Amino acid sequence: MKKFVAVAGNIGVGKSTLVSMLCNHLGWEPFYEPVNENPYLADFYADMKSWAFHSQIYFLTHRLRSHLKLAQWTSSVIQDRSLYEDAEIFARNLYVQGHISARDYRTYRELYETATQFLPPPDLVIYLRASVPTLLKRISHRGRDYEQTIAPEYLESLNTLYEEWIDNFTLCPMLSVPADDLDYVAHPGHLRLIVSKVEEKLTGKDEVVFEPEEVARATED
Repeated sequence: MKKFVAVAGNIGVGKSTLVSMLCNHLGWEPFYEPVNENPYLADFYADMKSWAFHSQIYFLTHRLRSHLKLAQWTSSVIQDRSLYEDAEIFARNLYVQGHISARDYRTYRELYETATQFLPPPDLVIYLRASVPTLLKRISHRGRDYEQTIAPEYLESLNTLYEEWIDNFTLCPMLSVPADDLDYVAHPGHLRLIVSKVEEKLTGKDEVVFEPEEVARATED
């Protein structure tokens, strides 16, 4: 049976890499973040308060379209970043920071919540959980110039929102991956361990966790 899996997590945590490696291992199709240029981005960076709402509506529209497309895909697919993160993390963060007004945020949330009622959820969301030091280390290693000025405080604020979202997410099964302890690029055993846990969740097992002994054995493999 075909499966629709989404990989979620903060900036720099390794979502795209895991999507690629899982797809290579499982023979599934990867779907990365859309490359369509947001026509509001230049205005947004020049005046966030005036254009944050417009920019987020654009992103939400594309996420909704992509989610529906993947839910109807004829083969198994893994998505890099979920629809839910746009609303629950990034739009909410802009609201908390005062870049989106309360009125506009209510409108945004009503649109998001109404639309998601009609969309089938993924079969699984994989959440890569990592501390800020791990995120900063990985951001530094991948060497994207525009990411090098990201403040630790910003990553911490996003982490807080991610944890709140995860604690209340009930639309589909969730697998939390301890990304501080698992380096699936350096250790093939770590990838195999993640694959085994993904397969357990997809077969309906409720309590799936990464035990320290399993991680230690996977590190030695």
